[in-house]
Amino acid sequence: MTEFNFDYIKNLEVFAGLDDEFLLKLYTLGKVKRFDRNAHVFLDKDLVNNIFIVLKGKFSLYKLSENAQKKVIFILGEGKILNEVILDDLQSSICCETFEDGYLLVYDKKAFIELMEENFTFTKNVINSLAKKVRRLYRQMKNTTPIKIEKKLAAKLWKLSKDYGVSHPLGTLINLNVSVTYLADMFGSQRETISRALKKLQELDLIIVESKKIFIPDRDKLSNYFKDI
Repeated sequence: MTEFNFDYIKNLEVFAGLDDEFLLKLYTLGKVKRFDRNAHVFLDKDLVNNIFIVLKGKFSLYKLSENAQKKVIFILGEGKILNEVILDDLQSSICCETFEDGYLLVYDKKAFIELMEENFTFTKNVINSLAKKVRRLYRQMKNTTPIKIEKKLAAKLWKLSKDYGVSHPLGTLINLNVSVTYLADMFGSQRETISRALKKLQELDLIIVESKKIFIPDRDKLSNYFKDI
């Protein structure tokens, strides 16, 4: 697996707590596949016969509305399973595209299920992966209440800074190539609406935007802003 050797694979989140003998099976059965930025891994309504785990890079799961407006549901990084929901043998219910160049560990679905039947710890890890997505969806549903878009955007930027933030002299840098267009896709909103919301957050000194990068000077201050509804 070139750079993705056994030691790399065994440290993935979804493989936590597994013994080396079982990990070797996972390592042997998995195939590495590279995806360029903006490439689709699968589409809504596809019949997908593989399970995908992120080795490197970031991948987004999104839905399209009736008027073809994209709504990003998740951005998933290293160690995350992209499509455990297809274990029910139904068609895919979401689209997946490469957010930035990346690599996936690919398993035949039937073989993956057989491995789950063999090892309860592995099964529990897969269930936990799905449970985390469900909890995140619950939070997203909570955020669909009628509040101002800048507060919704503030909450999203706070979450991105938690997941992908790195320390910087200006505060916390969201180390993710998130354009205004992509932020709009996350909310299913128009680009102009998000641009206005970003400007409002800048005027309140809650964020700094420089060279297409977003910085959070004070995450607690940003948190207090969107929680004060």
